[in-house]
Amino acid sequence: PTWKTMAEEVGANGAVWSGWKAARDALRQWREESYRKSDRVVDLGRRLLEGYASKLGDEAWDVHEQVCVAALDCGEHDTAKLSLQALQGRFSGSVRVKRLHGMCLEAEGEYDEALKFYSSALEESATNIPLLKRKVAVHRAKGDTAQAIKELTEFLEVFMNDSESWMELSDLYIQQNDYEKAAFCLEELVLANPHHHLYHQRYAEICYTQGTVDGLELARKHFATALKLNPDSMRALYGFCLASHTLCVHPKVKSRGEVKARNSRYIDWAKAQLKHKYQLDNEKLRLVERMLDSLGSSR
Repeated sequence: PTWKTMAEEVGANGAVWSGWKAARDALRQWREESYRKSDRVVDLGRRLLEGYASKLGDEAWDVHEQVCVAALDCGEHDTAKLSLQALQGRFSGSVRVKRLHGMCLEAEGEYDEALKFYSSALEESATNIPLLKRKVAVHRAKGDTAQAIKELTEFLEVFMNDSESWMELSDLYIQQNDYEKAAFCLEELVLANPHHHLYHQRYAEICYTQGTVDGLELARKHFATALKLNPDSMRALYGFCLASHTLCVHPKVKSRGEVKARNSRYIDWAKAQLKHKYQLDNEKLRLVERMLDSLGSSR
């Protein structure tokens, strides 16, 4: 395939064309703001590169990279290869282009070849973060969770402030039902980003899953913190309600009367908040009320 044959398909895919300048500006904005609009990027990018590449100047190479990644996201391997070939012709030794080459191998299921390619590229740039992360992604795609954990742990020994990798490592530990280590990863994130409500919420969910009394207490506290940081978080509100309810009925809770009285107040508050959130939607309100009734009385 060529850019011309690819561009002829644009109209069928429903992309809105308002001129090459509008398309260029849209792609530029999506790059800068990290929007994931892969299908539209592919459609607009193909048309730009076919008919207006000379008008883009050096920005054409940014569009090629953007289109390559978006095409892989959409499963359009031929389009991705066209952009990759253009980039390889202009930047043959670029590590960024090598990463795109490896991603194309991944997309075709050539995982072993991709690993060999990344390892070879890392010999020239041993601390290249995107390449190191791609190796982890390949192991995960192969289903080799243990090796993915090993690679990611080694990565975090060097790049300890990489929040995305701590979250990824937490997910890998959850796959292996190792909630203690998954919780440790979230503790690192909470310590580094104490005002990020999603980290508190995720940590609370892991603690709740562990099911111990201490874990439930931690879960309730961090669901509460997540709610304080983001009062609109329905997930945190439900979590706070469920953690409080579970503490009320947990057989191993000490000072049961005192704990039950305190958590009963929390439950009543959470129920009132949930009903208030759904007061404008009668159908959802009825569903929420039935769910809350199913918890039974906590008193």
